[in-house]
Amino acid sequence: MTTLGGLYREILTDFRAASLATPELDARWLVAEAAGLPATAITLSPDSPITAETAAKAHSFRARRLSGEPVDRILGHRAFWSLEFRLGPATLSPRPDTETIVETCLALLPEREAAYRLLDLGTGTGAILIALLHERPEASGIGIDRAADALTVATLNAADNGVAERAQFRLGNWMEGLEDEFDLIVSNPPYIPSADIGGLEREVREHDPRLALDGGTDGLDAYRAIAADAPRLLRPGGLLVFELGIDQEEAVATLMRRAGFEMIGPARKDLGGIARALAGRSTGKPQPV
Repeated sequence: MTTLGGLYREILTDFRAASLATPELDARWLVAEAAGLPATAITLSPDSPITAETAAKAHSFRARRLSGEPVDRILGHRAFWSLEFRLGPATLSPRPDTETIVETCLALLPEREAAYRLLDLGTGTGAILIALLHERPEASGIGIDRAADALTVATLNAADNGVAERAQFRLGNWMEGLEDEFDLIVSNPPYIPSADIGGLEREVREHDPRLALDGGTDGLDAYRAIAADAPRLLRPGGLLVFELGIDQEEAVATLMRRAGFEMIGPARKDLGGIARALAGRSTGKPQPV
């Protein structure tokens, strides 16, 4: 009879042989998911018997992981900002680096009970907007995405995390057709240069939606479009916060200044020391570059 611990060791052996980056963690999460148990059960109850159905499900997960599919895609969900988010083929998986964006926005919106109006462009799972609404209980906002399937996932995530009444999700191309007024516009836009897509890690290249990755020839297409139109929808002194790719701070700051934004200090760095969150305040007139 196969046990929980035996199944874990079997899959771990295969993951180690395949030189996966985190074989122990991957095996633990996938076996626990297949068994419908918390990951701690593998350590606390390794001798527990498992059913043939659980073993078959775990072996299916093993095959998917060995084919290059990320663990969170297999699980269908991922934790972000202490919240849980469903994933879909049309969404990116929210990454820890993006929590730097949430931290930056919250620092710029310090009043917990203020009725801030927020706009999240390229919302995907809705992770950024939902995290902000979770921390600012009187705020409300709109998430925009070009993928209808992403909006379905975001709507479910808003309901799961208790902010559905304050979050709207709309299909659109950035700010086209919007006439609302906002205190803050935030975006984690596609920022990978088109020619670099093929060189990305397999897990990203084959499983993340290209629409959410491809930033055009120089990776800056989305930044140009958003920065140019953002002042139209921001209240006086309104805020624009971008997630950045590696070495994009100077180029994006220049675009923002040209659009009439005064930079709010240097970009905030993520845990890896990469400049990740760039913020500007609308002045209503172009700034020197």
